[in-house]
Amino acid sequence: MKLIKELKEITQLPGISGYEEKIREKLIEIIEPFADYKVDKIGNLIVELGEGKERLLFMAHMDEIGLLITGITNDGKLKFRKIGGIDDRLLLGRHVDVITEGGKLDGVIGAEAVHLNLERKFDTLPWHKLAIDIGAESKEEALTLGVKPLDYAVFKKHFAVLNNKYVATRSLDDRFGAVALVEAIKDLVDHDLNGKVIFAFTVQEEIGLKGAKFLANSYNPEYAVAIDSFACCSFLTGDVKLGEGAVIRAIDNSAIYTRSLAKNVWKIAEKNEIPIQIGVTGGGTDASVFQDKSQVLALSVPIRYLHSETEMLHIEDLKALIKLIEALAFELE
Repeated sequence: MKLIKELKEITQLPGISGYEEKIREKLIEIIEPFADYKVDKIGNLIVELGEGKERLLFMAHMDEIGLLITGITNDGKLKFRKIGGIDDRLLLGRHVDVITEGGKLDGVIGAEAVHLNLERKFDTLPWHKLAIDIGAESKEEALTLGVKPLDYAVFKKHFAVLNNKYVATRSLDDRFGAVALVEAIKDLVDHDLNGKVIFAFTVQEEIGLKGAKFLANSYNPEYAVAIDSFACCSFLTGDVKLGEGAVIRAIDNSAIYTRSLAKNVWKIAEKNEIPIQIGVTGGGTDASVFQDKSQVLALSVPIRYLHSETEMLHIEDLKALIKLIEALAFELE
């Protein structure tokens, strides 16, 4: 399936906040045959379709959570700090890819053997007490392998298709959003649109919506819509379920989104027979920074196990989201 192939291609690329170059290059490679693009000073990739009034802005962020290398110990281990919201429980005993200017190194965040844990205490160690082992026995040897401070690491990525309908992998947040915008651009590029529709692939979302804030200096759309993850599923998120359609993310920690816009989007989805859900979740999205100038909303697919190595979505939800984005480009007045 084309969507699964694209998801695999995009999710496997490393790129933490501030280091989105590889993702941006791949997206440009995909988009260039279909549409013109530009890259702004902070690194956002932007495609504009249609002419006239800035009617609608869609945003999906390119960056993922990961680890920034901050130093090398005398025995060759790599110290790091977390970039983005990573649960410390997910660090211990993990394989990672260390991304250097010259390529990629295998690394592990090791765990002490249970055989040596005489006190039988299994509390999670805080991130600042952990280190990445790349097999170097000294700082000098680590440097000869090409790693240095301000390089970065991401969890080793495994891509799985479960039961022919679910995709599970690291960095679906928010590479599924990037794929959704790419597919919409391909489908809309040769159509007449009522006003200008802007598609922005933003940077540094995971550390405070930095790319979107920069974008807000240049654009004043009537509607600003983030395409981002919906952490699912618990009593906190309402009745949202994987496999039941796209999601209107009505409320999160960054915004109470424009209620009239949410109702309008719901009507457009129903009119076009697009499966749609509505719910609340945590976190924040790029759309929230446009609240002082635009009607804002976040659209999503439900993601199980968000911000882990096993983020999971239902492929039919992604199909519904793409259809909804395209319908909004034509029908949102």
